[in-house]
Amino acid sequence: MTLIFAGFMLFNFMTNLGPNAQTYLIAGEVFPTAIRGKGAGFAASFAKIGACITAFLFPILLADLGAAKLLYVLVGTSLLGAVVTWLFRIETAGLNLEKIGAEHNKTRPESVNLTPAVAAGGRRSPSGSPVA
Repeated sequence: MTLIFAGFMLFNFMTNLGPNAQTYLIAGEVFPTAIRGKGAGFAASFAKIGACITAFLFPILLADLGAAKLLYVLVGTSLLGAVVTWLFRIETAGLNLEKIGAEHNKTRPESVNLTPAVAAGGRRSPSGSPVA
């Protein structure tokens, strides 16, 4: 029983250290304030899609490949995900999130900048002015 508990704790630690933290931590830091919720939701939705696909494919792949080969494939895809995350990371250490949002607004064309009402979920009229 102790071995099962230790294995479960190790599994939870590794899951929350890697994929779980990356899905929510990175998405919350790299998107500008105006679209941070949508960006975090987009990242979370892809995590859920991957989990659903894995749940459907796992029994098929287990029957076709066997346990050892399937585990090697899972380890390989996890390592590939870690490498891709590392190579394409956006470093936010020491940066203010509002400053990141301001930098994003500087790089966008003026016609795309959102007013506070629109950024908060408001609508725009055909002329471009916010509509209550």
